[in-house]
Amino acid sequence: MTDTASGPLAGIKVLDLSRVLAGPWSSQILGDLGAEVIKVEQPGQGDDTRRWGPPFLEDGSRDSAYYLCANRNKRSIAVDLANPEGAELIRQLAAQSDIVVENFRVGGLAKYGLDYASLSATNPGLIYCSITGFGQDGPYRDRGGYDFLIQGMSGLMSVTGRADGEPGGGPMKVGIPISDLVTGLYAAISMLAALENRHRTGLGQHIDCALLDTQVSLLANQASNYLNGGLMPRRLGNEHPNTVPYQDFACADGDVLVALGNDRQFRAFTALIGLPDLPDDPRFVDNAGRNRHRKELQDAMRPAIARWQSADLIAAMEAAKLPGGKVNEIPEILADPQIAARGLIHRLSRSDGTEVSVLGYPAKLSRTPVDYRRAPPRSGEDTAEVLAERLGLTEEQIARLKTDGIVAETL
Repeated sequence: MTDTASGPLAGIKVLDLSRVLAGPWSSQILGDLGAEVIKVEQPGQGDDTRRWGPPFLEDGSRDSAYYLCANRNKRSIAVDLANPEGAELIRQLAAQSDIVVENFRVGGLAKYGLDYASLSATNPGLIYCSITGFGQDGPYRDRGGYDFLIQGMSGLMSVTGRADGEPGGGPMKVGIPISDLVTGLYAAISMLAALENRHRTGLGQHIDCALLDTQVSLLANQASNYLNGGLMPRRLGNEHPNTVPYQDFACADGDVLVALGNDRQFRAFTALIGLPDLPDDPRFVDNAGRNRHRKELQDAMRPAIARWQSADLIAAMEAAKLPGGKVNEIPEILADPQIAARGLIHRLSRSDGTEVSVLGYPAKLSRTPVDYRRAPPRSGEDTAEVLAERLGLTEEQIARLKTDGIVAETL
């Protein structure tokens, strides 16, 4: 069946040659916004992440939960790009597409005639997004890039984790593949910008997204502290390098998060915990002083906070309109009434009736809301449908392509 999207990108055709996470994450965003996304997979193998488990779905596909997080609102076709006839099918699909997304190694698609230069020659309005570890140029261009490596190389792990010398101190990666995910976000933003430019000029363009570039750009205040103030960023655990106090504290029955962003909040919080005179101490009168004397401040605050029950302190902070909370386990936040009220979790049915749960698109568009049309597909399940619908191939032609191993249907 054809897409019946009503979102802001309805009618935009995306050909997704990417796999794993950064590319699929970007194309899922476009699909959520209404674009028709065709995911191209290798016959007999499919996207690598289909086997990144456990856990796996207990159905015929045995697809992993990991794969399900980044592939809704897509149709899947399985085509052998290394076969000249398979590459020709992809060229024909690209000629009808608005956007191509790929994450092959630099130059990897040129030998199949599927690079930007080849495809844009017949489709000058094509927007072609390449996602790699290190970009299309520079001394590292030929290296493979993986999220864990990028987190370390970018400097992110040097500011993540407990401080050296503390129990458990040392570099630590973020608990989600943040470099992949944010590169996917930047790729989606860039493709939308290129679409807007094409509306004015009629011309597409090549977008070069690199995981390392993205992650370095996200160093944000930490990099600015160094570039503009000479401050050497370091690991501080749950503390903030600039704002104090902005960290976790131990109550009698567990930890609470205290995130105070200005002097007024600091004065109100210290009064709440029974230390109303603390802000009058010359060391703590402003944030700069609290930053210089953070250990002394923590030593003064910890005994007062330790007398509280965590739920009572969080409730008191909420009543005083002070930012605070608890560290949730993932099951707790997924069951939180705020998440339910925001409608962030969706149940979708796959073509065989298997239900899967997905986390939805987080922004609310008042006039063109996101819709959830398709569960993450089984590998190649839409091959015949797409080839017939988009390229006009007959059943006999498709059957021959299957027999020759050029295309395949569901694994």
